Amino acid sequence: MNHLATLSSAALLVFATVGGSPLAAQKDEINLLALGEGALPVVEPASYGGWPVVALLDDAPDSGWAAPEGEVRSAVFVFELAAEATIGRFEFDTECIDDNGRGASGVRVAVSTTARDSGFVPVAEAQLADRQNGQKVAAATRHAARWVRLEISGNHGDAKWLELCAFRGYGQRPAAVPMADPSGTYTTDFGDFHLRAQGSALRGCYEHDAGLLDGSVEGRLMRITWQEEGGADDNGPALMVFAPDGRSFRGFWWSGTDRGSVPAGMWNGTKKSSTVGSCPHWAGSVGGELEKQLSTSGRARIYGIEFDLDSATLRSESKTVLDDVAKTLAGHPDWKLSIEGHTDSTGAAAHNQELSERRAAAVVTYLAAHGVNAAGLSSAGFGASRALADNATALGRARNRRVEIVRAGAKPPAP
Repeated sequence: MNHLATLSSAALLVFATVGGSPLAAQKDEINLLALGEGALPVVEPASYGGWPVVALLDDAPDSGWAAPEGEVRSAVFVFELAAEATIGRFEFDTECIDDNGRGASGVRVAVSTTARDSGFVPVAEAQLADRQNGQKVAAATRHAARWVRLEISGNHGDAKWLELCAFRGYGQRPAAVPMADPSGTYTTDFGDFHLRAQGSALRGCYEHDAGLLDGSVEGRLMRITWQEEGGADDNGPALMVFAPDGRSFRGFWWSGTDRGSVPAGMWNGTKKSSTVGSCPHWAGSVGGELEKQLSTSGRARIYGIEFDLDSATLRSESKTVLDDVAKTLAGHPDWKLSIEGHTDSTGAAAHNQELSERRAAAVVTYLAAHGVNAAGLSSAGFGASRALADNATALGRARNRRVEIVRAGAKPPAP
């Protein structure tokens, strides 16, 4: 893997992971069994080739799980949610299967708050059609869940292959569970990972191909982008979920884009020190990276600026990163800067446009009140018109909800 990064090294993005979409959309139930919401497989049956278990959670329409050849009788999976929640309905896709008769048929779902291997309560059972997406199954009873077990009893008659394209579970997004400061050094699959948290913003580096990372943390869920030295595909998104004690994380990474693709690989880490450490290629903080990017490319993205739901009111956890940004920009009173707001595509385009404008203006107001030359600041909103990733996925929508800081004279972003 040529690994991790800032969506493009030329800009500073702010994930508004809380309240990033309009109010009505946020009230709707969401797919809690999505990688983008922090769900992970923790018990996995064997799989065939490029059909891994994780593909059931990736929002991609053309990917899925397949059992090894000849193992068509049954399979058991367990998925862990990022936080305890209640799922009211489940949904299955079987359209992507390679041939008739291969789709999963009988399915049973159970949930537990106890452990991944005990305490399960049955909540749903159904017979699925062979090649059909969006097959909805209501939960017969509603129980809180941290672990969701899926049992498949067989297929529709094919003698060699058992396949399923997607498994989703809908409910209200639970409140994020606070976690201790994740800052420190981690041993990971791609060298030591030096991570600094500033409020909900994350910045860091890793010791593999001059890797840089930035993103945000919400409860136990860490969404980042990575960048390495190399070509156009040496960057992409990653999603990790911390263990409850914050001492380790499990996750996946994608290369280039998350558009309808199975993750390129796993990225797991174990904390070995609370000392952040550093790398020669990393400035060490949000402000340091901001200054470097605005000085070189004139465009930067910052993660971790959060707003109240469907509002331009800045959340308290944004103060740490905004104060660092203000301190940096105050040192350059001659810079002319535009603060740009962006949303995902959830909700009406006109509403998203207006919301992005108000959020960008709120950031300008904060910076001006904290020492930045107000005469050099302006704001603009772009709604969902300048998407960085696929709005069809939870991870893509999170990447699209952002604020960018642009220095006068900088080139426009690549389409």
